[in-house]
Amino acid sequence: MTLIPENLSSLSKRIEAIWPDAVEWRRHLHRHPEVSFREFETTRWIMEKLGQWGYRVERPCETGCVAVLDGGQPAHKPAVIALRADIDALPISEEGEAKEEFLSQNEGVAHCCGHDLHTSNLLGVARLLSEQKKKIRGRVVLIFQAGEEKAPGGGKLLMETGLLQELGVEEIYGLHTNPYLEPGKITVREGRLMASPSEFTVEVTGRGGHAAAPHLAVDPIVAASQIVLQLQTIVSRNIDPFEPAVVTVAKMNAGTARNIIPEKVTLEGTIRSFDAKQTREIFERIQQISGHVAEAAGGSATAELIPGYPAVINNPDTTTRLMRVAGSAALPLEHPFMAGEDFSFYQQEIPGTFFFLGSGSDEADSRHTWHHPRYNVDERSMKTGMAVMAGLVPGMVPGNTDS
Repeated sequence: MTLIPENLSSLSKRIEAIWPDAVEWRRHLHRHPEVSFREFETTRWIMEKLGQWGYRVERPCETGCVAVLDGGQPAHKPAVIALRADIDALPISEEGEAKEEFLSQNEGVAHCCGHDLHTSNLLGVARLLSEQKKKIRGRVVLIFQAGEEKAPGGGKLLMETGLLQELGVEEIYGLHTNPYLEPGKITVREGRLMASPSEFTVEVTGRGGHAAAPHLAVDPIVAASQIVLQLQTIVSRNIDPFEPAVVTVAKMNAGTARNIIPEKVTLEGTIRSFDAKQTREIFERIQQISGHVAEAAGGSATAELIPGYPAVINNPDTTTRLMRVAGSAALPLEHPFMAGEDFSFYQQEIPGTFFFLGSGSDEADSRHTWHHPRYNVDERSMKTGMAVMAGLVPGMVPGNTDS
């Protein structure tokens, strides 16, 4: 298995030397996860390491940080490049024998999405760049971002501070582990990569009563069940078949006892699409269907939309550059993912590309999907991740600097 692409082989020696430390950093973070916007100890630990390596470190938000390194060579295009990792964990209890020696020590919190590897990978890049500062053309900005898993999104909050704009960032890149791809590979596509993940709530109101006398009540559970089924027709009958979209009801709250028909039922779900107008149209259908079905049953319904992150749309120029740097490690991604990512907030103002890093293997028991309790990563993937991220920095690899 080739983990470092041949065109990035000049980085191999130092990456091989740094990798064991990156593994230890990843396992430390995995043992001590913190949920979104509560990553105080994680932030302190990251800032301490960056300070030791000579970075100027900013903390524009309550958690997370931004590290700045000015190179020793005249700037070439892009003069200022940013590399981003997210640092938060999930509110989930984990499982898995492959992780036994470094399982989470914080009950009900775990890195079951790969952010611990994202952070450790970027720390490895940070150390490599600090050692070879004299080669770098221009400025490098390293973003250790809080709160990717929770709205409004740490990316949004960081962009609102204006720090990246002040630092002059011209291009930005980020990655995410991919359990469906083997280590040594990345996958990416120009344009649509990840969807906008909006959320909705529908509250169905009926008239409560005794379960033995349903004719004297208006059963909101029956109405809500019909609504769930009818919502499945929105994508199949209202959306252009060539436009990807998802409507999923994932949560239903109702009732207090087996013999009581409740007054209300609450449905919660998600809308995934690549177009804000399409999201609004889908929500309008949710309102119409919910209202009419509930009314037909003798009740009523109200719906609320909670807008999510924008869609991740990869810039053509930065995507071309990434694929050139990654060389033989880069595989084209045929279809976009319908999951969401707040990396999209950076792309609203800065040309950028988000890509997937292969991290799935049987040896590491790391083929479980994101957010699964057994989610794990093959740590060898950081050799590829560090090489590609460092290779994007102008001056670090001959031939990878735009002129």
